[in-house]
Amino acid sequence: MAKKGRTFVRGLTSETYGLGEFRTRQLASKRVRDDTVVVDDAKVAHSGDSEKSRTWWRIGPGDEEFLTQTVQVHFVQLPPQSSNHGHGHQNEAAFYILEGRGYEIHDDQRYDWAKDDFVFVHTDSVHRHFNPYDEQATALVVKAKSTWMFMGLRQQGRSGPIERPDEFGPREDWSRVWTPGVLDRKKVISPADTSWESTPLGRQRVLTSPERTDARLFSVDAYELDIPTGSRSGKYWKMADEVLYVLDGGGYALQWEVEAEIAEKYYARVALEPTRHEIKKGDTLYVPQNHICQLFAHDGTPLKVFSAQNRIFKHLGYDTVHYLENAPEYEG
Repeated sequence: MAKKGRTFVRGLTSETYGLGEFRTRQLASKRVRDDTVVVDDAKVAHSGDSEKSRTWWRIGPGDEEFLTQTVQVHFVQLPPQSSNHGHGHQNEAAFYILEGRGYEIHDDQRYDWAKDDFVFVHTDSVHRHFNPYDEQATALVVKAKSTWMFMGLRQQGRSGPIERPDEFGPREDWSRVWTPGVLDRKKVISPADTSWESTPLGRQRVLTSPERTDARLFSVDAYELDIPTGSRSGKYWKMADEVLYVLDGGGYALQWEVEAEIAEKYYARVALEPTRHEIKKGDTLYVPQNHICQLFAHDGTPLKVFSAQNRIFKHLGYDTVHYLENAPEYEG
């Protein structure tokens, strides 16, 4: 991160039209990060932590080495009988509960959560998390914050009066500009709200997607994937980059770079040899934009991962995943 401040959006400048040097540097970065990697300790330009709570970042726009700013990853930890400070921001955030239980006060309403739940902080909301129980609570947080910042949706902060109050009128209902019916959608997706399905990718549980219109989340698509011991996922190609968090087990990923040959039209050229990335429980694995990926579980242990990606890719015309090979267990 920048020494004098937090980086919210990373710039991109060049003296040439071709931007290949940026992709070269990005692909040279290490794609697996474990618990030893803390790229931001939340001490500069953050406002959520209390004296007891802890927040630390794994992936963000100010990182060196830089991976991505389409999806950011950090962790929030609440010891027993504790809470963090409340704050508000325009960007959404999604909390996957790794351990423990607790509740959130969100726009003055209480929402309870527990392990394996997927909890949404809706856009333009004020929220604070509480752990009144005797066990520690930890959440993996994924969000597309830089997308909001790039679009000028930057209003955020702690509670308090506005600046220059004499220049503004009385309070109005902010939700008038929200998508109709958003407050009727689920704030918490629990395991009971989902089902495991056999897909070309493998045994998959979709948490959020454009098709899942009951979830109060618009920017991050997420799923869980469970690969049996010694088996593998489907071999898939998509334009969106992706962050995978290993919930359990271990294995490795093969990733093939896809280059663009710009002739009379765009052609895809797939690398003859993949890069290999070993992963274990607690690791994050980054899959860069325009890559082919396949996951493998080690013999003796299944591999369970959580995946997050920025939904904006689908709205830009990249809403298809192409499978070069289906998972062995797929019965489609």
